[in-house]
Amino acid sequence: MLSLFDIGLEKFYNFNIVITFGGDGSMIARIFRRQPPDCISDPKWFIPRKEFIPAYIRTYEFDKHIFEEKVERAIQVLEKCEVCPRNCHINRLENRTAVCRTGRFAYVASAFPHFGEEDCLRGWSGSGTIFFSFCNLKCVFCQNFDISWEGNGQVLTASELAKVMIYLQESGCHNINFVTPEHVVPQIMEAIPIAIDMGLRLPIVYNTSAYDSFHSLEIMNGIVDIYMPDLKFWDRELSFFYMAARDYPDVAQAAIKEMHRQVGPLKFDENGLALRGILVRHLVMPNRVAGAREIFRFIANDISRDTYINIMDQYRPEGRVLKLPEKYKDINRSTNCVEYEEALKLAREEGLYRFDVRRMQ
Repeated sequence: MLSLFDIGLEKFYNFNIVITFGGDGSMIARIFRRQPPDCISDPKWFIPRKEFIPAYIRTYEFDKHIFEEKVERAIQVLEKCEVCPRNCHINRLENRTAVCRTGRFAYVASAFPHFGEEDCLRGWSGSGTIFFSFCNLKCVFCQNFDISWEGNGQVLTASELAKVMIYLQESGCHNINFVTPEHVVPQIMEAIPIAIDMGLRLPIVYNTSAYDSFHSLEIMNGIVDIYMPDLKFWDRELSFFYMAARDYPDVAQAAIKEMHRQVGPLKFDENGLALRGILVRHLVMPNRVAGAREIFRFIANDISRDTYINIMDQYRPEGRVLKLPEKYKDINRSTNCVEYEEALKLAREEGLYRFDVRRMQ
């Protein structure tokens, strides 16, 4: 197995690359293999592992020039940046920054086998998460405030980012999970062909707030295997108040439609590991500020009732909510059980039925 020193990333040692296997991995593996996963009870959601080829490998092998053109177009967008819906129009090729505070190269806060993701991603060896620093949203409640607002992390070149992907693959992870990638799509695209040449063969997960530009999603078409958008708010004014993005609901809805068009409903291998499709997340907020009913109705009617969804209950006050509790008093507490159960009921009433259920703790 490669070490950090083998791949020339000593600067991450004991700082940014955190390798943790979350307890007894063999026990988790036994649980996975003993219990038939509910998520593949219907054969139409099943892809035999031996038949699966990652989307980016198919694109690369079909025509390497298509891949090269995608990378070139992605990098060109940095010159007058329209990578995300902010459309800041600054020249990031000259290392200038604006809302996302990221210039020519991506900042990476951490990379490790993550056991806090959905079962179908974490499996028994972890999801290979790469947390990018900074963000194109300004969520006052962000659970990763130190990463998204304060930007803890290190700058990585394309070749260094590729080496991190290989490191995670060599560590046994089931996928490469790009967390908060919206503002660094060109940098990701630049790194993937390097990683392919180094042997990358894992599914790619695009773990996003859904505040993505159509241009970026077009670039990622034929690259991403699993889209995992978090549909946060329905109301435009509340989106502005809590995330500084009044257009978030419109952008997110359009983005999720495009993601679904590209990859379809989520499908799994024989062990219940996700291979291809869309997994939508929704974080239940206190005092019903997110607009859960409207969000679930949109997913059921405009995306598909077959959408695999994780309705999350882990909201807690963080970041600016703790610093300005009176300003954000409506969300200055954790979500309670009544609110969470109500959200599940609303989702079922709107026709959704493929819910993520954690079976391993």
